[in-house]
Amino acid sequence: MILKEAIEKEFNNLSKGQQKAAKYLLDHPKDFAVKSAGEIGKRIGVSETTVIRFCYSIQLSGYSELQKMVRKQLLKANSTLGQYFTSKVELAEKPEFLAGVMEKDCLHIRETIENISQDDFDVLVERLIKTKNVYVTGLRSSFAAASWLSFTLGVVRGNAKLIRPDTDDLLLTVTEMDKDATFIAISFDRYMKDTIKLAELAKKQGAFVIGITDSAIAPIKEHADLLFQIHSSEKSTIDAAPALFSFLNAVIAGVSIQDRDRFQARKEQYEKLESEHFFIQPGGKLD
Repeated sequence: MILKEAIEKEFNNLSKGQQKAAKYLLDHPKDFAVKSAGEIGKRIGVSETTVIRFCYSIQLSGYSELQKMVRKQLLKANSTLGQYFTSKVELAEKPEFLAGVMEKDCLHIRETIENISQDDFDVLVERLIKTKNVYVTGLRSSFAAASWLSFTLGVVRGNAKLIRPDTDDLLLTVTEMDKDATFIAISFDRYMKDTIKLAELAKKQGAFVIGITDSAIAPIKEHADLLFQIHSSEKSTIDAAPALFSFLNAVIAGVSIQDRDRFQARKEQYEKLESEHFFIQPGGKLD
């Protein structure tokens, strides 16, 4: 059993007290490794019985077995970059390194397909078609995906803005949001506080919040109306990138096909531009 996966699988079935224990375990595994169930309960404001029942809910025999698994799995885990490098070293020991890496990417995409509900995806596409304004944010490893999504949504439907805390007036941007706005937060481990705070503020303004993340119990879950988990067998956020971009491409495709009249109108707009002033053809030269 992989402890993190077991918690994610059962999380929605846990009581509120047990969910507190689950979140605290993932954030502070060292405390579980050395403290008693009673001490953990006091720390998070639940009873010792609740902590023990949490163990039973994830199919463990009790708190002692949980502690053993924490020490073995969570405390000895490599860093994200360490896990990424280790997985690639294993592939490098086999022939056809390029094919091996790309086949792993295909595996992650297939796992993501299994993770995502078609009904939730349809709701997402419909929301992006009907909403007035779309706001997208993502920091550090999530920034490239957020930038691509906001740019491409701007092309196919318009009124899409990338929020950058380092340059934007966040207060002004958030006050522009209302029930007709959609806020998309891309948030992967390590989860940036700015992204979570923006999602919280957008929610308070009445915006529809969509979370795209790497875990069913990621912090963004608390504020998301829709949550999409991009699965990766490894913890590394680098390995999650191909599946993430594949999912975002499916979103763009869905919006384009389901709202084809607007897409066609925007396409014709683009084609009217004097493109030679902006672009150079293959083999061409600058004047």
